[in-house]
Amino acid sequence: MQDPEPTKPGDEATPGAPGTGENLCRHCQGTGLLNAQPCPECRGTGTITSGIGGG
Repeated sequence: MQDPEPTKPGDEATPGAPGTGENLCRHCQGTGLLNAQPCPECRGTGTITSGIGGG
């Protein structure tokens, strides 16, 4: 069994939780960088986990 993915400061939910998915980080616009440094919100990945759906 794989260990769950660690959460990042910008995550709105735990990765893999039902009703969630990957989304671009709003702080770095998906680049993973801010001021030539890894983005602190997405930890340099360019993505965060957020809720999807909504109906």
